[in-house]
Amino acid sequence: MPPTNSPTLRQRRLGTELRKLRERAGLTTVRAADLLGVNQARISMIETGRTPVSADRLRAMAHAYDCSADRLIDALAAMTGRRVRGWWEEYRDHVPAALVDLAELEYHASALRVALVIHIPALLQTTDRARALFQEVVPPMRQYEIEHRLTHRVKRQGVLHRDDPLPYTAIIHETALRMAFGGSVVARGQLKHLIDMSELPNVTLRVIPFGVDRFPTTGQSFDYVEGPVPQLDTVQLDSAHGACEFLDAEAQLSKYRAVLDRMLSCALSPAQSRDFIHHRIQDL
Repeated sequence: MPPTNSPTLRQRRLGTELRKLRERAGLTTVRAADLLGVNQARISMIETGRTPVSADRLRAMAHAYDCSADRLIDALAAMTGRRVRGWWEEYRDHVPAALVDLAELEYHASALRVALVIHIPALLQTTDRARALFQEVVPPMRQYEIEHRLTHRVKRQGVLHRDDPLPYTAIIHETALRMAFGGSVVARGQLKHLIDMSELPNVTLRVIPFGVDRFPTTGQSFDYVEGPVPQLDTVQLDSAHGACEFLDAEAQLSKYRAVLDRMLSCALSPAQSRDFIHHRIQDL
């Protein structure tokens, strides 16, 4: 398989996990190459995601690295082969690369949990709400850039409506429900949409009201993307400059799992959350 100069997040993650397996086995790239009968450069290219690896080669590498975690090996094998050209690839020249990677990550996820304070989750936003947000980006985006972002966001939302819909849990602070981006009409439409989405069997919506006496986070929004096995989970953080930061170290994943669990412990139940949003609509 020919090398690529622009590996996707999924390809880079596969390479990272293979590097972790090699390092846990105490092997250098030189020793690993000897065991596998390839040159050192090929090992390095695989570990950076620049050279695709077959499922058979991956299993040979796992065997050489004394990895006996069958579920992890199977999950990694499913990530091998040539790059899947999903719908997100058509946006590679139109939106930041991290947003393309995020769409691919969501598409392949086993489940997704998000926590937000100021904004409504992207997968639950109405087009009007999203447009109002994009119009406030600094520096301003041109109209065609806004349209690319909008269509990209709408297509991302498809994971909640496909034949095998993504299990999705959204924890939203009351602040986000009171931010009237786009005006009261847009805000009312957004809240009604939240209620409609919360009634889907795969969507769980939990609200944290102002009245709680604890809040186990700094207020930063994040997505917790579950993979087929916990080792392949990913945390996505938003940043002030509009890019996405992806975390996958074991300690980081453990931290954000704990944060989500604590946030859920102080959130309203799904039924109470719907009632809360209904009351907010009446206030507008």
